Amino acid sequence: MNDEPPAFISTVIESELTDVLQALGDPVRLAIVRELAASDPEPRACGTFRLGVSNSTLTHHFKVLREAGVIETRPQGHLRLNRLRREELDARFPGLLDSVLRPVVRA
Repeated sequence: MNDEPPAFISTVIESELTDVLQALGDPVRLAIVRELAASDPEPRACGTFRLGVSNSTLTHHFKVLREAGVIETRPQGHLRLNRLRREELDARFPGLLDSVLRPVVRA
């Protein structure tokens, strides 16, 4: 058996993947990511999302996605423009976004 502790790099990658999966595990955040993917590469302002939640709740969801490295937010005047970090995520976790964004087919 392998009694050696896990390598530091694998622990870091596992932690990053866990953060991304937790961020994508919420239906509102997944809806945000889907809308950003559909508008890619054009960034979208937070106020353009109509997801049936309060602005403060929406702000919280954007923060979780940003801290997990799923989206990038940049200020432009009074707006906060958001873009999906697709290239970065695809490089770190190949196929993850495609799997998550694939439409669910129900039988």
